[in-house]
Amino acid sequence: MLVLFETAAGYAIFKVLDESKLQQVDSLYKEFDTPEKANKVLKLKHFEKFQDTTEALAAATALVEGKIGKSLKKVLKKIVAKEAHEQLAISDAKLGGVIKEKLDISCVHSPAVAELMRCIRSQMEGLITGLPGRDMSAMSLGLAHSLSRYKLKFSPDKVDTMIVQAISLLDDLDKELNNYIMRCREWYGWHFPELGKIVTDNLAYCKTVRNIGDRTNVAGSDLSETLPEEIEAEVKLAAEISMGTEVSEQDIANIGHLCDQVIEITDYRAQLYDYLKNRMMAIAPNLTVMVGELVGARLISHAGSLLNLAKHPASTVQILGAEKALFRALKTRKDTPKYGLIYHASLVGQTTAKNKGKVARMLAAKTALAIRYDALGEDTNAEMGVENRAKLEGRLRQLEEKGIRRISGTGKAMAKADKYTHKSEVKIYDPSGDSTIPSTSKKRKFEEVEEAEAAEEPTTPAFKPKKPKKEPVAEEAEETPGTSEEPPKKKKKKKKDKKAEEEVVAEVEEAKEEEMEMPVTELLNLID
Repeated sequence: MLVLFETAAGYAIFKVLDESKLQQVDSLYKEFDTPEKANKVLKLKHFEKFQDTTEALAAATALVEGKIGKSLKKVLKKIVAKEAHEQLAISDAKLGGVIKEKLDISCVHSPAVAELMRCIRSQMEGLITGLPGRDMSAMSLGLAHSLSRYKLKFSPDKVDTMIVQAISLLDDLDKELNNYIMRCREWYGWHFPELGKIVTDNLAYCKTVRNIGDRTNVAGSDLSETLPEEIEAEVKLAAEISMGTEVSEQDIANIGHLCDQVIEITDYRAQLYDYLKNRMMAIAPNLTVMVGELVGARLISHAGSLLNLAKHPASTVQILGAEKALFRALKTRKDTPKYGLIYHASLVGQTTAKNKGKVARMLAAKTALAIRYDALGEDTNAEMGVENRAKLEGRLRQLEEKGIRRISGTGKAMAKADKYTHKSEVKIYDPSGDSTIPSTSKKRKFEEVEEAEAAEEPTTPAFKPKKPKKEPVAEEAEETPGTSEEPPKKKKKKKKDKKAEEEVVAEVEEAKEEEMEMPVTELLNLID
């Protein structure tokens, strides 16, 4: 069996003299206690030394990536191919698969081989002759530095560190500009307070203050480059009647220096924004199309890098930047936030407050796909972002038009408003409310009486009537049918009820006739 051992100085090929000792994995380290014992187990067959650090770096990089370098391929063809029947023990199983595929050499990787590699590393100076320990340590240090530098390599078109720094600096410049402009307005406001209300733009205000200096110089100064004609005339008129205090030339000079700083920072901010926009279109074009340069750069800055941002799910991208509100809501068991930094995107900003949550969720889902495409894809075009943004805009249009469409029908036709026609209604005076005396008709009064009687008579008897006692047969024979005392009594009651109803109706009619004949004055007296 042959053993391939990689070092910082080159490749070493060993021949295993006693393969039976490899089967005792637990006690294998005892065979490598001294260099003499190690030489009885292994014998150096060939050592291919690297010419310089560049070759060593290329070989190490190929091994890290699981590829066969030029020097390794040369050694395998030169030494191992002669003994094709021998197996090759290697430390990397992935590399063994590549070697077997390209060079048709059977490779072995097992726990015994891993223990053998560890033992060879412990007695490397005794096994590899002609290589001093000092040279080996120097080569190892040089290769480590070169390999670390290679791993930190970057493409100038694909660096997100510049974006993180640029957006942070842009935010700092905005804060400083606000402080400087506020200080400038307050400082110069003691001398010329009316100028602050006339010139509202901050940059124009600083340029105007720089050109004017003392307000007494307004009449002879030309402000046409910074202000329109109407505002310039208004400034000159206000300077003549200003209520500000007098200041010295030294004060005006310091205010002028501050205005110069504001103008320079504003120009640099515009330049930095252009740089950030170009860098975002180069690194994350699809993300830029979806949410814009500033929001995309803030998302990358918040996550740390574009690759870290690509690892986040869409739900995390949606609330990225609102962590404080999220954990407060979870702690108090309130509603969690619907959006974070993505709230400042144009698609979320142009929708109504009712649909902001839905649009933010949909935008976060598409943005997560765009981020992964930018971070892990090989293409640098923005076709995917443009397509997804068009879909989102169509969906947003549907959500906005949903409240305007009709509920009935197909729901596709727009609701049409009826044409307004003016209708004049003539209202007639109702004199029924003038009199406080109730007026009811005969029919109505008669129906009320019948309803009252029906309410008094129970529909069903509450108890069963007692049966009449049986009388002697002699008395029953004497009586004729239909001569019982109960039926005549019922007839009398009915007659009495009818008479009472007729009397009530007659009284009501007489009262109505008297009311009709009664003059108005008597009615008013009765009401009083």
